[in-house]
Amino acid sequence: MDLSTEIAGMHFANPLLPAAGPLTGDDKKMKYIASLGVGGMVTKTISTEGAKVPRPCIVATKDYVVNAELWSEYGPDRWINEFLPGIQSLKMPKIVSIGYSKSQIEYLVPRLKDFGDAFEISTHYTGKDIVPIIEIAKTAIKLSKKPVFMKVSPHMPDPVEFAQSMKDVGVAGIVAVNSFGPVYYVDPKFGHPTLGSENRYGWISGPIIKPIALSIVLRIKQSVDIPVIGVGGVRTSDDLVDFLEVGASAVGMLSSALIYGKEQYRRIVSGLEVALKKRGYASVKDAIASKIEKKPAEFNVRNPQIDTAKCTLCKMCEYVCPYFAITVTDHVEVDTNACFGCGLCQTRCPVDAISGVLK
Repeated sequence: MDLSTEIAGMHFANPLLPAAGPLTGDDKKMKYIASLGVGGMVTKTISTEGAKVPRPCIVATKDYVVNAELWSEYGPDRWINEFLPGIQSLKMPKIVSIGYSKSQIEYLVPRLKDFGDAFEISTHYTGKDIVPIIEIAKTAIKLSKKPVFMKVSPHMPDPVEFAQSMKDVGVAGIVAVNSFGPVYYVDPKFGHPTLGSENRYGWISGPIIKPIALSIVLRIKQSVDIPVIGVGGVRTSDDLVDFLEVGASAVGMLSSALIYGKEQYRRIVSGLEVALKKRGYASVKDAIASKIEKKPAEFNVRNPQIDTAKCTLCKMCEYVCPYFAITVTDHVEVDTNACFGCGLCQTRCPVDAISGVLK
């Protein structure tokens, strides 16, 4: 099966990329991540000075990561003299992530433009006003002469307006979305926050943000004809296909590798063909944008159907039903007059004994 994808003239052997972050913070790390089979490389975000990173800076649960890591702890000289030359042998597209202000972009792009195939520009600390971000994009395009991808942060009030504005000035694509925050994580083991950041704030990412990230990618692709690299919540090969279906041409993943280990990259790539075949796709390109059409709202009530062979009478459906429409004794009884057709019971049944509401 053809797992390749193309964005802005760059050919990726497969659509999985590491998102900018600690796992791509120097050349040795990037070479290791490349060895796990990813389709391209994205550096940690580089700025004009190394970040002064508070410690501890990363905590995680099985569903999310909270970090206070900021951008690269190394300044541009270390990247120019060591890290970027160290990855030139990688036979894959290399995207250099940089940030943040116009003056920083003016300083960085001329010094870094010969080391990568494209730039990703983070807008994490640039505020909500689209006007200065437009100027940042124009500056990067003018100075680099290479594809520029603008990374949208979730604090932007309208990601569609963001994407359209970026397309209007000529960017090659959008990266959606950055981590969310600030958030305040209280560690249950200690009963207080454990990050070393000011006021103990951090930024949240990982599987928990996937529905939001998918929504932002879909909203952009339904309204703006521009390539998107989807980022936010990928944990499995099926998650990656979800992003392809809503229009992402490639998909970045980092947090799940922090939660489940770096081998997660290899596992996702090795399972991608099966995940695509399961949904009837013959290639990655076949899956991209297959579900971006706009759909009208539905209002018909569909009542749950109970598979008595599967049902264990655990009463979960009765316990969670917000309309008090389900009663469980020696069988499951659905009051069709009370049932609202909401779908909650079907999603919460632990043995998949309920059908008919969701489709």
